[in-house]
Amino acid sequence: MEKEYVTASPEETERLGASLAKECAGKGPCFVALYGDLGAGKTAFVRGFASVLAPEAKVKSPTYTVVNSYRGKPWPVYHFDFYRITDEDELYSIGFYDYLSAGLCIGEWSENIPYAIPEGSRTVTIEKDASDPAIRRIRFGIYGGEA
Repeated sequence: MEKEYVTASPEETERLGASLAKECAGKGPCFVALYGDLGAGKTAFVRGFASVLAPEAKVKSPTYTVVNSYRGKPWPVYHFDFYRITDEDELYSIGFYDYLSAGLCIGEWSENIPYAIPEGSRTVTIEKDASDPAIRRIRFGIYGGEA
């Protein structure tokens, strides 16, 4: 079963990201798959997520580097941008599968890698509300199952 939230500002979206990080931090390495259009608020969500474990991190979308690493406690945070990933060979070349067991991984544009998302991963879908450009509808789920 999915859970849906509504946020009215980037700060609220960040707080929702922080709440998910607190939940994930106690469970050990995991993967969070982010879905959403350009400008939906994925990076704001990651800023909040990273703020829990790596409060000093300067979170920016890793559009050209593909992955940013933030030193965190008790786990590092690995922030992926899969926008330019076209096949599994590219995932292997960046060491994606090694990161999965090394920390908390969160990936923007996860719709580009459906074949690589581990079963049971958390999913976060962020959509802009057509009636108000500040509002976001954010759904939490589980990949391949229910929330």
